[in-house]
Amino acid sequence: MATPGVKLKEPLPSDRPAHAPPDPWTAFATAAERGPGRLRRALRAVGRALIHEYAVVTYIALAVAVALTWPTLQYPLHTLPQDLGDPARQAWQIAWSGHILLTDPVKLWQSNAFFGQVNSFAFGDSLLGYAPAGMIGEGPLAAALRYNILFVLAHALLLIGAYALVRQLGAGRTGAAVAAVAFAYAPWRLAQEGHLDIISAGGIPLALAMLARGHGWSMRRGFRPTHRSAGWAAAGWLIAAWQVSLGFSLGLPFLGVLGLILLVLLVRVPIRWWRRPVERPVLGWRLLITDTLGPLIVAGIAAVIALPYFKTGGTATATAEIRFFSPPLRSLLIGPAESRVWGGAHAVPRSSLSWPAEMSLLPGFVLYALALAGLAFSIWTLWQRLFLLAGLAGTIILALGTNFFEGRWTYLPLFGHLPASLGTRIPGRLMLWATLLLAVLAAGAVAEFVRRADHWAELRIPPWPGPWLRTATLIPLVLVLVEGWNSTTHPIVPDQPAAMRTVTGPMLVLPTAELTDQMVMLWSTTRFQQIANGAGGFAAGRQADLRRIATTFPDQASVDYLRSEGITTVLLLRDYVTGTPWERAGDIPVDSLGITREDLDDAVLFRLTQPATDQNSTQQPGTQQPGTQQPGTQQPGGTTQPGQEVFPTQPGTIQPTQPGGDLFPTQPGQRALAAQPG
Repeated sequence: MATPGVKLKEPLPSDRPAHAPPDPWTAFATAAERGPGRLRRALRAVGRALIHEYAVVTYIALAVAVALTWPTLQYPLHTLPQDLGDPARQAWQIAWSGHILLTDPVKLWQSNAFFGQVNSFAFGDSLLGYAPAGMIGEGPLAAALRYNILFVLAHALLLIGAYALVRQLGAGRTGAAVAAVAFAYAPWRLAQEGHLDIISAGGIPLALAMLARGHGWSMRRGFRPTHRSAGWAAAGWLIAAWQVSLGFSLGLPFLGVLGLILLVLLVRVPIRWWRRPVERPVLGWRLLITDTLGPLIVAGIAAVIALPYFKTGGTATATAEIRFFSPPLRSLLIGPAESRVWGGAHAVPRSSLSWPAEMSLLPGFVLYALALAGLAFSIWTLWQRLFLLAGLAGTIILALGTNFFEGRWTYLPLFGHLPASLGTRIPGRLMLWATLLLAVLAAGAVAEFVRRADHWAELRIPPWPGPWLRTATLIPLVLVLVEGWNSTTHPIVPDQPAAMRTVTGPMLVLPTAELTDQMVMLWSTTRFQQIANGAGGFAAGRQADLRRIATTFPDQASVDYLRSEGITTVLLLRDYVTGTPWERAGDIPVDSLGITREDLDDAVLFRLTQPATDQNSTQQPGTQQPGTQQPGTQQPGGTTQPGQEVFPTQPGTIQPTQPGGDLFPTQPGQRALAAQPG
């Protein structure tokens, strides 16, 4: 019998006999919970990623982009947005970069167009960042489909990038959404729908957002060392490099902004650390290395891409174009023709602009109102609002070009000395930065309104915002969406002539004109044969000479000139010669010219490889004939010099130096192709 108060010793497992049965009570013991397996953890991570805030923003951005660019994706194989000029050329650019990087990367800048000229791929923004897309598919149909998809994605990236930046600065979801939509679909941007290089600006706010996130900085909270991340900073620098690779029209100002930010940090941060040693933000060696290598990589990529551009043209043409395209101050209140809301209402004031396509710079009256409210009613501090206002004023002054004290201390010192091929000749495109600053100011006002609405809701019983109050916070978003509603036309792309799939170069395709050559470039994406045709934002003087002399083809002067340029084939497209100087060129006898002619199904093929012999004439090939003009000289009464770009005196007109006119007439209500400089 056990003694009271004495605890019996429990036998250890080793004390039990080996033949003893297992203890049945162990089945009720607490067992360790088994963790989820790898598959379940992976599924949970994917599920969280799919419902993350930025994932939802991406879904919404894609849906809004499809809706507000409709009908771009209705017939993506057969239409192009806005016109058949620059979109056709830029579709060719993407196709060429993808093709040549796969086959012969060394010849990237020696494109198949502009035969006989070096670095011809640098006659406009290269869109090199889209080269991976150009590696998929071949031919005009694939090029059109690729362009339309990238066009819609570029609009989505505009919204995503602006949302990420404003959220990182400290605004709430509603304020960031209003700012993002106002930035992505500002009315002035509708006039640029034919320029993919200008639409593709979403990398700018996205890179700034990633850099701010990587350094743990926001406008509302300042630097937070615990939120810094070298990975986000590295991603920001990579996005910046990709943005610059798309073109220098937007890339050069972006590089200037990045340089200004680095300069301010190099001056401001050491002073702050010296005055307030307790608040010194610790960056860490990873972030310091990232901030050292990142700018070097961006600058290196920009320098390598810029080399061909500095070999293509001088600064005299760039300065003249800057003066021509500088918008007046009233253009900030004029909407473009492509705006469904303001297009018709602003037709009269828009007609007073010398070049409405680049001078209709209205960012939105709703955005103006919200930004004005944000100066007095905002989540941003007073000093931050004043800083944003100063930046806005400086940006608008730069956007006016030479219309602000002739640009002597503003635009010309920054961009007037650069080659025209860099695309900085149109100051109005700096409205990108003015719109971004207006959007940040507007986001401050909307976010403050939402904050006060939430405070009012807390006083309710139960503390929940009513339906009218919740709807009121979305009114600014609806208004900016409506103001960004477009009426952009989508003309049908002409079918590729069968001869463009079989005839090889070097060749000249007739009819040829400054505008219609861009469609010829698109047609060449099947074989990428060498063609003398070519057009772009930077017009070469040689192209004007070529078109002028080829006006009389086939005759001895034009044949001799084409031979001297190394052109061995001329392809005359019968379906497009009506109303051009080449309307009867396919029926003129050519036996005396020493060339051959072959009738194809849809074209006439001239081969210039035989030597020219004419027993009835003493004129030697390559010499001046009576009544003809030497290549590169000025015709009596003309004003165009070799190497000088032609500026139409009236939008929508075609110069006499562009024989053939417009092969693809615009549809009713559609703007003429000439109204879209590259």
